[in-house]
Amino acid sequence: RANALNAQQRGHQLIYTPQESLPLIVGDRSRLEQVMMNVIGNAIKYTPDGGHIRITAGSTEDSVWMDVCDDGIGIPEKDRERIFDRFYRVDKARSRESGGTGLGLSIAREIVQRHHGTIALAPHEGPGTTIRLTLPIAQERTAS
Repeated sequence: RANALNAQQRGHQLIYTPQESLPLIVGDRSRLEQVMMNVIGNAIKYTPDGGHIRITAGSTEDSVWMDVCDDGIGIPEKDRERIFDRFYRVDKARSRESGGTGLGLSIAREIVQRHHGTIALAPHEGPGTTIRLTLPIAQERTAS
């Protein structure tokens, strides 16, 4: 809700288009929500007022994924491999203004890795950034 309100205050269009139904995953719900809110919050923070943030979700045979795609300031090529490092900030001045510590994405990566998933930059056309979060589907247990 906080992200939706923040997006509304900044005049962003926040669009969520999930697949009809997604398979179940096993994990710490509050920690995974923390990851999602961090990624969406960054998209809102680093997109100029009146921008667009599109959240899509789907699944493959063995995993579920969520993409957060924005038309914001993007990440320069030289910074792309470091954005998940502790204390690394692409735009240091803007991060200070908004109270950023450079820990959000490194914490998100650690949480996702503990859930046997991945979080990474995805291919992106035009200005902005796409972050993809992928988590394994819960395996059904068979009686033995």
